[in-house]
Amino acid sequence: MKITSIRAIPVRIPLKPERRMISALGKHDVSEFVLVRLTTDDGPIGAGEATVTARWSGETVWGAQAIIEKLFAPIVVGCDPHDVATISARMDAVAVGNWFAKAAIEMACWDAVGKATGRPVFELLGGAVRPLTIRNRFSLGAYEPDVARQRAEKLVAAGFQTIKVKVGTDASRDVARVKAVRAAIGDDTQLTIDANGGWSFSDAVACLTQLADCNVALVEQPLARGDYAATKKLRDEFDIRILADESCFDDVHVQELIAQQCCDAITLYPGKQGGIARARAMAALAGEHRIPCTIGSNLEWDVGAAAMMHFVVSTPNVQIETIPGDCLGPSYHEFSIVHRPLVIDGPLTTLPSTPGLGVDVDWNLVAQHAIS
Repeated sequence: MKITSIRAIPVRIPLKPERRMISALGKHDVSEFVLVRLTTDDGPIGAGEATVTARWSGETVWGAQAIIEKLFAPIVVGCDPHDVATISARMDAVAVGNWFAKAAIEMACWDAVGKATGRPVFELLGGAVRPLTIRNRFSLGAYEPDVARQRAEKLVAAGFQTIKVKVGTDASRDVARVKAVRAAIGDDTQLTIDANGGWSFSDAVACLTQLADCNVALVEQPLARGDYAATKKLRDEFDIRILADESCFDDVHVQELIAQQCCDAITLYPGKQGGIARARAMAALAGEHRIPCTIGSNLEWDVGAAAMMHFVVSTPNVQIETIPGDCLGPSYHEFSIVHRPLVIDGPLTTLPSTPGLGVDVDWNLVAQHAIS
């Protein structure tokens, strides 16, 4: 089985009005993706997704399309899609970073192999270690306190047991927002916060001091990515548990988080980590040092979300049972790009056991929404 061609198609899709996101990175009203179409000489077509956000990962749809078609495709065409290790090594040899673009090709390989063998990707990865239906937290944007309170109440009524509140904007509003949400959801619902690296050290100290009575279970990426020393200091000064996200893209970052003792858990997902196999290796490394991992989100669409689900259900140290993550991206967008999307019912997402990633891309619909 050989790869015969790779196409990268940039597309744009708006978010549903009630799901539009506000965070320390700004407003997110429209998503842009690159969908990868990988063909093989045996017939199966593999699909991948690069969930790019320039303000977050530094990648754009135009850059991802160019690097996939002009740089990665020439060195990947002719390879056996079973050999994702060699394919990843070839891409690393010609470009650093570009994790989401690399992940799109890698997940398309898994999809093609799964379809060729009649097996879901999680079986190719060793089998499911948890049920195919997972419970998600909900990430609540940095809305005004009254809006945040109202939406939090509805989310709890819909069955969500963990609410994550975006902070890292204006410190006083951050505090007011979190307090409003805690009052709205009561004491029995878990509350976490996510600054997306938007706090300075002094802002973090001020906010966490004022939120001491809110029973915040996890503080996600309170300080700028890569600022391990200050994060360690913050963790030591406060009785908080820190979840690393933007500070962890590759295995060297995992090693640094371990060495600096500056986090209690790590957020991983295939796009950010450059593929499903890399994300699994990083989860295993963290597990060797008794650091649990969970699943994060860049508001993936149908293909990226499916890859996330295969990662979650097949990876022991993605401990969503105790540290809920979120795989709800498709429900944020106005429509699906696949014929049989993941089933998302309130806080629950279910992965099918059909071959490959389990979602069948509607390539005609992709063409209708392609960015010229």
